Amino acid sequence: MKRNWMRFVAALLCLACFSCLSCQRGSQTDSGRPTVGLVVKTLNNPFFIDMQKGAETAASKAGLRLIVQAAEREVDVEKQMQIIENLIQSKVSALCVAPSGSREIVPAIVKANRAKIPVLIVDTRVDAQTLQEAGGKVACFIGSDNFEGGRLAGDFVAKLLAGNGKVAILEGIPGHETGDARLRGFHAAIDQRHGIQVVASQTANWERDQGYNVFQNILQSQLQVQAVFACSDLMALGAVEAIAAAGKGGKIKVVGFDAFSEAREAVRKGLMDATVAQFPSEMGRLAMENAARVLKGETIPPEISVKIELITRENALATH
Repeated sequence: MKRNWMRFVAALLCLACFSCLSCQRGSQTDSGRPTVGLVVKTLNNPFFIDMQKGAETAASKAGLRLIVQAAEREVDVEKQMQIIENLIQSKVSALCVAPSGSREIVPAIVKANRAKIPVLIVDTRVDAQTLQEAGGKVACFIGSDNFEGGRLAGDFVAKLLAGNGKVAILEGIPGHETGDARLRGFHAAIDQRHGIQVVASQTANWERDQGYNVFQNILQSQLQVQAVFACSDLMALGAVEAIAAAGKGGKIKVVGFDAFSEAREAVRKGLMDATVAQFPSEMGRLAMENAARVLKGETIPPEISVKIELITRENALATH
């Protein structure tokens, strides 16, 4: 009995020593480095993987410890809120967030404000009125002009159809600022062309499989559709697959948004006609650089713009 007790005490001492060494090792690794949490909508989308890569490179250069987290699906707003609240509780130095919900994110921002954790918003704007009413604040917004990107796409579709034709739209998540802005921009360009008719406009929730299913249904109900604008490339690629399955390859114009690598390749091959480039890696870089500036007490602009560009087969082949 005594021998067993002594073994138990020895085991506890070993465990305590190991724990102590582990703590020391961790503190040496992260000593003096502020921790920044980057919370994106999902890491199942190449757009946000590119954003993560840009952030990782910039964080390393800026001497920041970076934590990147996301919900599995872009529509899971509650999971994103939970992730942010956990990072606040872990006392990160700053938060960079690409909101899954422009209004829903506001309570989490207010909690970060109370914890004196600066918040930088990336890619998708926070609803300004909701934020003001809640008494919240953000350090800055870093992103592209989604309205202008939608307008570019609309102008290009109108050009492809020579001002006459039937168009379908694959929308993003309803009420989501990014998708709504792209949709408004597209309509601003299309609606003034009286020869162009939008015959279907349905959400596919940013997802490829839904893009396939929704556009497959549209093809069955709208036999004369000549073009589709998808508010993201994943949905556009789903539409490309639906077009191929229907035996209509090359007969329907496809324009997407985001210009990640697979979409660019689809443009080069003629499977898509264009995509709007947003440069997410640049967003990630700017987020980390400006988070570092805020943590040093420096003043940063309330809005930092990232360029957009229409990628067509001509310029895609030129940069291949």
